[in-house]
Amino acid sequence: MDKGQDGSTVMTFPGMGPMASPEIMKFMMTDRFVRPLIDIADDVLGYGLIDRYRESEGDYSEFAQLVFLLNCLALARHAEDRFGIDAEFCVGPSFGEKTAAAYVGTLSVSDAVWMTAQIARRMEEYFSEEHQDVVTLSFVRTPEDRLGEILAELAERGEWYDVSCYLDHDFYMLSVCEKTAPRVTQLVRAGGGMHLYTMRPPMHSAAFAGLRDTVAETVFSELTFADPRIPVVSDQDGKLVTTGEGMRELLLDSFVRPLRWPDAVRSLRDRGVSTMCVAGPDALFGRVATTTRNFDVVPVGPRTVLRPRSVRLAPRASA
Repeated sequence: MDKGQDGSTVMTFPGMGPMASPEIMKFMMTDRFVRPLIDIADDVLGYGLIDRYRESEGDYSEFAQLVFLLNCLALARHAEDRFGIDAEFCVGPSFGEKTAAAYVGTLSVSDAVWMTAQIARRMEEYFSEEHQDVVTLSFVRTPEDRLGEILAELAERGEWYDVSCYLDHDFYMLSVCEKTAPRVTQLVRAGGGMHLYTMRPPMHSAAFAGLRDTVAETVFSELTFADPRIPVVSDQDGKLVTTGEGMRELLLDSFVRPLRWPDAVRSLRDRGVSTMCVAGPDALFGRVATTTRNFDVVPVGPRTVLRPRSVRLAPRASA
């Protein structure tokens, strides 16, 4: 199927990245869809989320994660109300799985808020004691064969590594020990690649099985997972998730399995999806080449919604 043919639509919730605070704050304070969600969150959390977010530091604090979650849910409502999006599928790479769980009804908004806060706390506790020397590197312009050469050198040197994200044919995230990171960055640059950023805490590695077990025992044991109202495509292998138990396992496996975005894209295309709505602050999943090559992308972010309605964005007409 060629991009642009009539087909299904997928609602996509992006993985989390740093947010532009002034823009986010304006959206949070004025938007008609996000305000009721903030009220729900405040009741669940027992504190004022906006005040905590204003005072917090760090791109991935508990409060930043919660704000990101609520922003994405509100923006999905705008996608439906303002742009007429009627999605037949849902996908949520990385952090986006949490938002997807609420959107498809596997968890209520209040349960998704509680879960997100609890997971953030468990992660902070876990990485304060375990794997303190592990970081996740993000890099582009590194084709698969070059990645193989880099991994072969690390293996020869006896260095630990784990590929955390496969984002495109030349775009990866690699978890390594911090002392190894400068050498990996050097190897990436020597092959014409570009190191984008270093993430701490790290993510998506089989080494974090202890974190998965902790979340399963102390957080997920308190939740009930309903069957999703529309199918969810796994960001880990592209398989279709249609049960509450499947959603539970998807969320837990995110701690220990790599994100494979090309597999999710291939699965969506095989199921006739031609339009991808990306609801949330996004600088990656709606822009990476494997997405734009395959879908008509409808980005719905805070900036989109804050524009006057006269500057209306809409999906491109199908050929």
